[in-house]
Amino acid sequence: MTSLSIQAVIFDMDGVLIDSEPLWQRVEYEVLSALGVPVTIETIQQTTGLRIDQCVDYWYHKAPWTDYDNAKVSKAIVDKVAEEILITGEAMQGVQQAIEYCQAKGLKIGLATSSFYTIIEAVLSKLSLSDKFMAVQSAEGLTYGKPHPEVYLNCAAALGVDPRYCLAIEDSFNGLIAARAANMQTVAIPAPEQRGEAKWIVAHHQADSLLDLPAILG
Repeated sequence: MTSLSIQAVIFDMDGVLIDSEPLWQRVEYEVLSALGVPVTIETIQQTTGLRIDQCVDYWYHKAPWTDYDNAKVSKAIVDKVAEEILITGEAMQGVQQAIEYCQAKGLKIGLATSSFYTIIEAVLSKLSLSDKFMAVQSAEGLTYGKPHPEVYLNCAAALGVDPRYCLAIEDSFNGLIAARAANMQTVAIPAPEQRGEAKWIVAHHQADSLLDLPAILG
């Protein structure tokens, strides 16, 4: 890939900008277990990248509980994750360098996430990134979150760039499918324990961290 072919870089957030996936998994485990859902940290990983209401819906259909209130359960999880991010959140390796590289190359920079705006605000505040993105798009108000491509298509439109000339950076398979469906170039940065899995071949490029981005963009 040459830098000339890419006009915009669109970052996923959880697991790409901030090391929040373990937080999500722990909070989801705590909340769902309290409702009687027989989840483990390992099975929770099945829903990584899904919007939180879709995640709650998924587990409800796996193991229904009484007095189902998706919005209430989703809000409990989101509020706790946002609180934890503001206290203990840490940037993923290479975030600052990747953004500075994109700026130096004159690339447009976007954010496309399944997370609700409560989480986005917490992350951007914690990492001091609020002024770095030209477009920030959440799947919160959309009919479908990832793996549906709409949030990525919306971000490309907000940046004014044809999706074909956007490079999406993802850590989850659901997010990767969304970016591919949006007809974008893709980089997968899987969690270390998932790097050897065959499914990542779907990505155009695979990286160990954002420090690899300059070599990918060329």
